[in-house]
Amino acid sequence: MVTHLHYDHAGGLKHFPNATIHLQAAEMAYATGPCMCHGTLKDPFTADHVCEAVQRLYSGRVVFHQGDGQIREGVTVHHTGGHSKGLQAVRVLTEAGWMCLASDTSHYYENFLDEKPFPIVVDLDDMLEGFRTIRQLASADKLVIPGHDPLVRDFFPSHGPDHVTRLDHGPTKWIDA
Repeated sequence: MVTHLHYDHAGGLKHFPNATIHLQAAEMAYATGPCMCHGTLKDPFTADHVCEAVQRLYSGRVVFHQGDGQIREGVTVHHTGGHSKGLQAVRVLTEAGWMCLASDTSHYYENFLDEKPFPIVVDLDDMLEGFRTIRQLASADKLVIPGHDPLVRDFFPSHGPDHVTRLDHGPTKWIDA
């Protein structure tokens, strides 16, 4: 899955050349459409990463979703928008319950917990609705994983080599603790 085509989320596609990606149709249309004529909207994208997604499309390795979609049993994608037109969150059934990998639907815990929008936004209404969506997708707020919050490493146990955090058992501590 690719939650959206910003460089920090699509930059690793080249390392998985045979992978099929799951993407919202709205994200491909946005990243290749007229909005990219505006520098501010274009800045979070790179042509190489977007072209990698287009090459996957032409080789039959893109599955498009329009809204909600099932990847496999216990793994679904959900359009949230806001930060990018076709941003999606991923819902995964874990030992701890339904977990929502929010990606950039919420960069930090405070974004969705306090309804504080992140400043890079295409559609503010979609971003605010996305906060509600990710909270509904998860069994509990503590099972929503923001896309960029370093606190994730404080709440969830480390596993194996550096920068690997185990999420499936749930957090070992939480904000209220």
